[in-house]
Amino acid sequence: MPITISQLLAWKSEGRAIAALTATEYATAKIMDKAGIDLILVGDSLGMVALGYKNTLPLTLNEIIHHTKAVGRGISNALLVVDLPFLTYQISYEQAIASAGRVLKETDAQAVKIEGGYPDLVKTIEKLTARGIPVMGHIGLTPQSVHQTGYRRQGNEPSGAEKIFMQAKDIAEAGAFAIVLEHIPSQLAQEISQTIAIPTIGIGAGSGCDGQILVTHDLLGLSEWQPAFVKKYADLQTVITDAVSSYCKDVRDRSFP
Repeated sequence: MPITISQLLAWKSEGRAIAALTATEYATAKIMDKAGIDLILVGDSLGMVALGYKNTLPLTLNEIIHHTKAVGRGISNALLVVDLPFLTYQISYEQAIASAGRVLKETDAQAVKIEGGYPDLVKTIEKLTARGIPVMGHIGLTPQSVHQTGYRRQGNEPSGAEKIFMQAKDIAEAGAFAIVLEHIPSQLAQEISQTIAIPTIGIGAGSGCDGQILVTHDLLGLSEWQPAFVKKYADLQTVITDAVSSYCKDVRDRSFP
């Protein structure tokens, strides 16, 4: 049965952890869905892992919609959420509504995700949810702010931790159905998770969150670089390299076909 937002909310109250991963194309999404993943995010990380950009900023709305259409064709059960790329929701409330509306109209996604917790963005969440557009928040380390914050862990100092804590409360009150907590101290993530009513999905934020998400390319060992908090469950870079090298050898020495 397809997973719904209501189920995620129920799972938080039941203490059932939510397993989430990213996807960029049909074949991998289909395998992940069959394996039992709860939530698939077409994240703006696809700009780096699938399109070769240096960071997430160049990714366009058309590009992420294109990839989401492919991912959606492979999903039968998982909840599908899509990142709104940089500068497709920050300029105005009308722009945010139009961008999110395109995602829901043109793909099989059930929700969008937006980064940040400043007051205008919290208001954007209110505007979107009032129009029936489900929103997942994202605070802590926000990759779309890489030129301002880098990839450092956020919330280490008391003032920074308090800011993130208040952002989480504001985002929950604005109507978001869940929130990603990225690269923040585990104690802070646990306190947020125990305080707000919506599920928290951690990435580099410890075990106290209501769920976890990783970039699938990191999990499978396909990334050239990955954060220290990632657990690599496979080394497909080596597997693929060896397979292609063997194929090349067989073709050149005419042992294949």
